[in-house]
Amino acid sequence: MKIIDIINSIKPANAAVAKVAREKLDNLTKPRGSLGVLEDCAARYVSARGDINAKIANPTILTFAADHGIADEGVSAFPQSVTTQMLANFANNGAAINVLSRHAGAKLKVIDVGAAGDCSSDKIINRKIARGTANFAKGPAMTDKQCEEALNVGVEIAKIAIEDGATLICTGDMGIANTTSSSALYSIFLGISGEDSVGRGTGIDDEKLRKKISVVNEAVSKYSKLKNEPMKVLAAVGGLEIAGICGAILGSASMRVPVIVDGFISGAAAITAIRLNKYVADYCFFSHLSAEAGHSSALSKMGVRPLLNLELRLGEGTGAALAIHIVSAGLKIMNEMATFSQAGVSEKI
Repeated sequence: MKIIDIINSIKPANAAVAKVAREKLDNLTKPRGSLGVLEDCAARYVSARGDINAKIANPTILTFAADHGIADEGVSAFPQSVTTQMLANFANNGAAINVLSRHAGAKLKVIDVGAAGDCSSDKIINRKIARGTANFAKGPAMTDKQCEEALNVGVEIAKIAIEDGATLICTGDMGIANTTSSSALYSIFLGISGEDSVGRGTGIDDEKLRKKISVVNEAVSKYSKLKNEPMKVLAAVGGLEIAGICGAILGSASMRVPVIVDGFISGAAAITAIRLNKYVADYCFFSHLSAEAGHSSALSKMGVRPLLNLELRLGEGTGAALAIHIVSAGLKIMNEMATFSQAGVSEKI
């Protein structure tokens, strides 16, 4: 199926199921709405699935990795070789996401869609499209064909996970300089300046920060005219892993499977997906507020309230892995708490 067909197939979440869920939650032994976001999670999950009895099974974290030509502009504190080195670390179960995926009882899949180097481990899914993107300070990061290929990889990987029984997909990323690409996407789609969307990423100094802001502002000036053509914007300033994540979100939403979006980079992929089809938002849980400076302004502009605020800024899917517990807790509340009549508790007078 072509990516445009996937996009057009996404329908809104089931409002009737959401209504039943709210009624069920309101009849539990607590004041209405007193469990706040947990109740929201339960209602949103079952309405996305279209089934009031929907449960979470086989949660799967999809971490996409790629390199970025914009690193040539000196916008990162780490060399590009770190992306491939981290792929080996993932394969050897040595990264934070390995620990947190185990803690969440989630399956982890790591996909190389565009690392500059190679990791030979069979624990890494090789779907390499190119050895990194081009430098978007000098021209588009990707060709339209490369961008579509990366989107399709994301759709494919999500589809395989869902066919293997996953009813919840989580996103993650690895890619040196990908905060620069993400900042450019936020700025173009939300109409905010580089000063508002750019942070220190992996810990850059003031000089690199000024350069990074300048690079993003130049991209905004050059590509804002494309803001109503989301795939064109993604190709112009995005990354292969960001496109992969975007595809995974689109593919999951098309199959009525909710997605927990990780942090700053996954959020940029999510806003791209939402711009492609507004109903994608019905399927997205935004896991956490990143410590990356631009995330707060971006989420505010999007009207999104993240589930957690833990000052995370690692990526990989770490925030999404933690948020699995929150969504799961919400569903357990809805399904396992007693009602007023079951417990013999008087209701509000």
